Amino acid sequence: MRKNSKEDIIQAAIFLFNTKGFQGTTVRDIAGKAKVNVANISYYFQNKNGLLEYCFIHYYENYLFEVEKAMAVLEEDAYVCMQKVVENIIRFQSQNVHLTRFILRELSLDTQVVREMMSTYLTKERYLLTEILEKGMINKEFNKVNINFFIIQLKGLLSMPFLNSQYLSEVLHTFPQEKYFADKYYLEMSNWLENILTPSSTSAKKQYNVTAPPFAMKRVPLGRRKHKQEEGGSLRYIVERH
Repeated sequence: MRKNSKEDIIQAAIFLFNTKGFQGTTVRDIAGKAKVNVANISYYFQNKNGLLEYCFIHYYENYLFEVEKAMAVLEEDAYVCMQKVVENIIRFQSQNVHLTRFILRELSLDTQVVREMMSTYLTKERYLLTEILEKGMINKEFNKVNINFFIIQLKGLLSMPFLNSQYLSEVLHTFPQEKYFADKYYLEMSNWLENILTPSSTSAKKQYNVTAPPFAMKRVPLGRRKHKQEEGGSLRYIVERH
């Protein structure tokens, strides 16, 4: 048994789960890719389902570790805390792009292991994000936001590049596993956070939120309207530019 055979098995499984799907991958496929005996997989993980559960736990233990690291600054500044959460997640997912893609795909399925992840790790993530948002709103660092809908938007922005990494590489020619992408995407996410959360961004947003049209609509005088009706003409508005 090779010293690093366990890690070889994990990496082989992640590769095959991504390319062939979990159901389409056999234990023999994993053993062949990892260049180990099938018995090695049984020794470490019992079976393919055990390997799947290990991938989930390994991923979310490290994922939440990155989130909790950022929580250290919550008492000082809720906004900085949220920034750090976002930055840590982006960098973690970028460094583990294949595992991230597989985990995010599996989360869309209603399976026993997914339900367990939802009730433990993802529920804890929701609790931590809610704590940051509530702290920021209480201290008037944040605008009032709907917490559930904010989390939906945040999770969507954080997951899309990694769930759809093939689209990014083939269509947008952008590669989420590169450090450049992580740096650039974090800056874009920071801009989004500022626009959504910080009251100071309100005045800046107003200059782009033009409610008046480029020209005003003036009604036709009442007498003119009656005259048009008597003639059988249609009522309309005259547009005057000023």
